[in-house]
Amino acid sequence: MTAALSLPDLQDKHDWTVDDLASLPKDLRYELIDGRLILPSPTLLHQDLCIQMVNMLSPSCPPGYRAAIDLSLEVDWRNEPRPDVVVLRQALGRRTPAPIEGALLVAEVISPTSRFRDMQAKVRVFAAAGVKAYWVIDPFDHEVTITEFRRAESGAFEAFTSTSKVFETEVPFPVSIDVPALTRLREVYDKAEEEQAE
Repeated sequence: MTAALSLPDLQDKHDWTVDDLASLPKDLRYELIDGRLILPSPTLLHQDLCIQMVNMLSPSCPPGYRAAIDLSLEVDWRNEPRPDVVVLRQALGRRTPAPIEGALLVAEVISPTSRFRDMQAKVRVFAAAGVKAYWVIDPFDHEVTITEFRRAESGAFEAFTSTSKVFETEVPFPVSIDVPALTRLREVYDKAEEEQAE
Protein backbone atom coordinates (compact mmCIF):
# COMPACT_ATOMS: atom_id res chain seq x y z
CA MET A 1 0.00 0.00 0.00
CA THR A 2 1.34 3.42 -0.98
CA ALA A 3 0.81 6.32 1.40
CA ALA A 4 -0.46 9.55 -0.10
CA LEU A 5 2.20 12.22 -0.44
CA SER A 6 1.80 15.43 1.50
CA LEU A 7 2.29 18.84 -0.14
CA PRO A 8 5.84 19.25 1.26
CA ASP A 9 6.75 15.87 -0.29
CA LEU A 10 5.48 17.08 -3.67
CA GLN A 11 7.60 20.22 -3.46
CA ASP A 12 10.75 18.45 -2.23
CA LYS A 13 10.86 15.60 -4.76
CA HIS A 14 12.74 16.44 -7.98
CA ASP A 15 13.21 13.07 -9.66
CA TRP A 16 9.72 11.85 -10.52
CA THR A 17 8.97 8.91 -12.79
CA VAL A 18 5.66 7.76 -14.23
CA ASP A 19 5.62 5.00 -11.57
CA ASP A 20 5.59 7.70 -8.86
CA LEU A 21 2.43 9.22 -10.35
CA ALA A 22 0.36 6.34 -8.93
CA SER A 23 0.92 7.81 -5.45
CA LEU A 24 -0.81 11.06 -6.39
CA PRO A 25 -4.47 11.80 -5.67
CA LYS A 26 -6.58 10.67 -8.63
CA ASP A 27 -8.17 14.11 -9.06
CA LEU A 28 -4.87 16.04 -9.07
CA ARG A 29 -4.12 17.82 -12.37
CA TYR A 30 -0.43 17.33 -13.18
CA GLU A 31 2.13 16.75 -15.88
CA LEU A 32 5.60 15.25 -15.73
CA ILE A 33 8.36 16.91 -17.78
CA ASP A 34 11.97 15.70 -17.57
CA GLY A 35 11.29 14.16 -14.16
CA ARG A 36 9.76 17.36 -12.75
CA LEU A 37 6.18 17.29 -11.48
CA ILE A 38 4.21 20.31 -12.70
CA LEU A 39 0.91 21.27 -11.07
CA PRO A 40 -0.64 23.77 -13.51
CA SER A 41 -3.40 26.16 -12.54
CA PRO A 42 -4.68 27.73 -15.78
CA THR A 43 -6.62 30.97 -15.99
CA LEU A 44 -9.98 31.44 -17.68
CA LEU A 45 -8.28 33.29 -20.56
CA HIS A 46 -5.81 30.43 -21.01
CA GLN A 47 -8.59 27.83 -21.17
CA ASP A 48 -10.70 30.03 -23.46
CA LEU A 49 -7.76 30.32 -25.90
CA CYS A 50 -7.38 26.51 -25.80
CA ILE A 51 -11.08 26.03 -26.58
CA GLN A 52 -10.89 28.50 -29.47
CA MET A 53 -7.89 26.59 -30.86
CA VAL A 54 -9.87 23.34 -30.71
CA ASN A 55 -12.78 25.06 -32.48
CA MET A 56 -10.46 26.27 -35.26
CA LEU A 57 -8.69 22.91 -35.64
CA SER A 58 -11.73 20.61 -35.52
CA PRO A 59 -13.17 21.26 -39.01
CA SER A 60 -9.78 20.47 -40.59
CA CYS A 61 -8.82 17.35 -38.62
CA PRO A 62 -8.16 14.34 -40.84
CA PRO A 63 -10.67 11.47 -40.67
CA GLY A 64 -10.19 9.44 -37.50
CA TYR A 65 -8.66 12.32 -35.51
CA ARG A 66 -10.18 14.73 -32.99
CA ALA A 67 -8.93 17.96 -31.41
CA ALA A 68 -9.22 18.24 -27.62
CA ILE A 69 -7.81 20.15 -24.67
CA ASP A 70 -5.86 18.96 -21.66
CA LEU A 71 -5.03 15.30 -22.38
CA SER A 72 -2.21 13.35 -20.74
CA LEU A 73 0.19 11.67 -23.16
CA GLU A 74 2.35 8.64 -22.41
CA VAL A 75 5.93 9.34 -23.52
CA ASP A 76 8.54 7.60 -21.36
CA TRP A 77 9.44 6.94 -17.70
CA ARG A 78 10.31 10.65 -17.03
CA ASN A 79 7.67 12.36 -19.17
CA GLU A 80 3.89 12.39 -19.14
CA PRO A 81 2.99 15.79 -20.59
CA ARG A 82 -0.51 17.20 -20.57
CA PRO A 83 -0.58 19.53 -23.58
CA ASP A 84 -3.13 22.30 -23.77
CA VAL A 85 -4.35 21.18 -27.20
CA VAL A 86 -3.89 17.82 -28.93
CA VAL A 87 -5.07 16.37 -32.22
CA LEU A 88 -5.30 12.69 -31.33
CA ARG A 89 -6.33 9.49 -33.05
CA GLN A 90 -9.99 9.01 -32.11
CA ALA A 91 -9.45 5.29 -31.48
CA LEU A 92 -7.41 6.32 -28.41
CA GLY A 93 -10.23 8.48 -27.05
CA ARG A 94 -10.86 6.33 -23.96
CA ARG A 95 -7.21 5.95 -22.90
CA THR A 96 -5.38 8.07 -20.38
CA PRO A 97 -2.61 8.66 -20.69
CA ALA A 98 -2.90 8.19 -24.43
CA PRO A 99 0.19 6.94 -26.29
CA ILE A 100 1.96 9.92 -27.81
CA GLU A 101 2.31 8.01 -31.09
CA GLY A 102 -1.38 8.76 -31.66
CA ALA A 103 -0.86 12.54 -31.46
CA LEU A 104 -0.75 14.25 -34.84
CA LEU A 105 -0.38 17.77 -33.41
CA VAL A 106 0.46 19.10 -29.95
CA ALA A 107 0.04 22.77 -28.98
CA GLU A 108 0.74 24.74 -25.82
CA VAL A 109 -0.63 28.12 -24.74
CA ILE A 110 2.05 29.93 -22.74
CA SER A 111 1.23 30.81 -19.13
CA PRO A 112 3.19 33.30 -17.02
CA THR A 113 5.22 30.43 -15.50
CA SER A 114 5.48 28.09 -18.51
CA ARG A 115 7.50 30.00 -21.16
CA PHE A 116 10.76 28.06 -20.71
CA ARG A 117 8.96 24.71 -20.43
CA ASP A 118 6.83 25.34 -23.53
CA MET A 119 9.57 26.89 -25.69
CA GLN A 120 12.50 24.68 -24.62
CA ALA A 121 11.87 21.55 -22.52
CA LYS A 122 8.68 20.43 -24.28
CA VAL A 123 10.21 21.14 -27.69
CA ARG A 124 12.86 18.51 -26.89
CA VAL A 125 10.42 16.04 -25.29
CA PHE A 126 7.93 16.16 -28.17
CA ALA A 127 10.65 15.96 -30.84
CA ALA A 128 12.26 12.94 -29.16
CA ALA A 129 8.83 11.29 -28.90
CA GLY A 130 8.25 11.65 -32.66
CA VAL A 131 5.37 14.16 -32.55
CA LYS A 132 4.70 15.32 -36.10
CA ALA A 133 3.93 18.98 -35.30
CA TYR A 134 4.30 21.30 -32.30
CA TRP A 135 2.87 24.81 -31.94
CA VAL A 136 3.17 27.38 -29.17
CA ILE A 137 0.60 30.15 -28.74
CA ASP A 138 1.89 33.21 -26.87
CA PRO A 139 -0.85 35.50 -25.54
CA PHE A 140 1.60 37.88 -23.82
CA ASP A 141 3.01 39.79 -26.81
CA HIS A 142 1.32 42.95 -28.09
CA GLU A 143 -0.61 40.59 -30.35
CA VAL A 144 -1.14 36.88 -29.79
CA THR A 145 1.45 34.91 -31.77
CA ILE A 146 1.67 31.32 -32.89
CA THR A 147 5.05 29.66 -33.41
CA GLU A 148 5.23 26.53 -35.52
CA PHE A 149 8.04 24.08 -34.82
CA ARG A 150 9.08 21.71 -37.59
CA ARG A 151 11.50 18.83 -37.62
CA ALA A 152 15.03 19.63 -38.83
CA GLU A 153 17.32 17.13 -40.58
CA SER A 154 18.78 16.29 -37.16
CA GLY A 155 15.32 15.19 -35.98
CA ALA A 156 15.06 18.05 -33.48
CA PHE A 157 12.31 20.65 -33.68
CA GLU A 158 13.24 24.14 -34.84
CA ALA A 159 11.06 27.25 -34.92
CA PHE A 160 9.85 27.37 -38.53
CA THR A 161 7.53 30.36 -38.46
CA SER A 162 5.99 32.75 -35.97
CA THR A 163 3.09 35.04 -36.77
CA SER A 164 0.32 37.18 -35.36
CA LYS A 165 -1.53 37.05 -38.70
CA VAL A 166 -3.74 34.29 -40.06
CA PHE A 167 -1.62 31.15 -39.82
CA GLU A 168 -1.87 28.61 -42.63
CA THR A 169 0.08 25.37 -42.82
CA GLU A 170 0.02 21.98 -44.51
CA VAL A 171 1.86 20.28 -41.62
CA PRO A 172 0.62 17.96 -40.22
CA PHE A 173 -2.59 18.63 -42.18
CA PRO A 174 -4.00 21.62 -44.08
CA VAL A 175 -5.44 24.11 -41.59
CA SER A 176 -5.94 27.84 -41.12
CA ILE A 177 -5.82 29.46 -37.67
CA ASP A 178 -7.29 32.95 -37.20
CA VAL A 179 -4.64 34.30 -34.84
CA PRO A 180 -6.08 37.87 -34.96
CA ALA A 181 -9.31 36.41 -33.53
CA LEU A 182 -7.27 35.14 -30.57
CA THR A 183 -5.84 38.64 -30.11
CA ARG A 184 -9.36 40.11 -30.15
CA LEU A 185 -10.41 37.57 -27.53
CA ARG A 186 -7.48 38.51 -25.31
CA GLU A 187 -8.39 42.20 -25.75
CA VAL A 188 -11.89 41.44 -24.42
CA TYR A 189 -10.26 40.05 -21.27
CA ASP A 190 -7.88 43.05 -21.09
CA LYS A 191 -10.80 45.47 -21.30
CA ALA A 192 -12.81 43.59 -18.66
CA GLU A 193 -9.83 43.67 -16.32
CA GLU A 194 -9.34 47.41 -16.87
CA GLU A 195 -13.02 48.09 -16.21
CA GLN A 196 -12.87 46.02 -13.03
CA ALA A 197 -9.88 48.07 -11.82
CA GLU A 198 -11.74 51.41 -12.24
